[in-house]
Amino acid sequence: MITRRQFIQGAVVAGAGTAGFGSYALAEPWGMQVTSYQLTPPRWPQGLKLKLAVIADLHACEPWMSVDRIRRIVAQTNALEPDCVLLLGDFVAGHRMGRFSEPIAHKDWARALGELKAPCGVHAVLGNHDWWEDIEVQMRGSGPTRAGLALQEAGIVLHENTCLRLAKDGIGFWLAGLGDQWAFWMSREMRRKTGASYRGVDDLGGTLAQAIDGSPVILMAHEPDIFPDVPDLVAVTISGHTHGGQVRVLGYAPVVPSRFGSRYVYGHIVESGRNLIISGGLGCSGVPVRFGSPPEIVMVELAA
Repeated sequence: MITRRQFIQGAVVAGAGTAGFGSYALAEPWGMQVTSYQLTPPRWPQGLKLKLAVIADLHACEPWMSVDRIRRIVAQTNALEPDCVLLLGDFVAGHRMGRFSEPIAHKDWARALGELKAPCGVHAVLGNHDWWEDIEVQMRGSGPTRAGLALQEAGIVLHENTCLRLAKDGIGFWLAGLGDQWAFWMSREMRRKTGASYRGVDDLGGTLAQAIDGSPVILMAHEPDIFPDVPDLVAVTISGHTHGGQVRVLGYAPVVPSRFGSRYVYGHIVESGRNLIISGGLGCSGVPVRFGSPPEIVMVELAA
């Protein structure tokens, strides 16, 4: 999440005084590209070739991410013919975007996403904004969220600390979806006691314990901050949340919503032989501006 003040700081870094920057930064949110990654994770089974389409951080709202635009994203994703579609959360715009946009009914954006097609299914996890927008959920301290219910009503599989065994060409793999790590705001007193601003609903150990037969695991996690704790049994972790910095100049993002700063801002990261892919996402948070981080559908191809 990027604030107005943080955006101004980033714009200064980018040389926001030029008209060219302003024009491009306002135009870039309307674009879209397909970014592809091909990798062979350690111990990946011979003969298992998987194409995963990743849609992250839509932040549905008018006019920046309308239902018509979501339908175009869905059509382009379907044309890529993925084996599996992964939706990585933050389907709603969030409170700060309300100054620049109008909300879209949950059933409308969810119905558009319900048009996604893949032989191994369409799977989703929630993001922090999907939890934060629902004041009743925040007060209650538990779900379900309106966004989650809308996804399920649209026929999309919603994961929250769950692990599902799938197969392609007779070869099995596990798809795990982690609960959100920033689901609940912490009270001021709890922030003082713990030093943390948010409380999650994530249970990494409980999620991965469900993968019981040694088949490879693909982990969906909205925020990439969980990655240092992800064990070797996970073939690849796929995340969103950061928007690639949303404003990035010559590879530098002045604002990254992560306790690790720019360590997990974007792209394919390998640490100790473990793979993490972070999508730059499609929508905007805080302000309707992107620079140096164009909206993208991500395609991940896994093969031995």
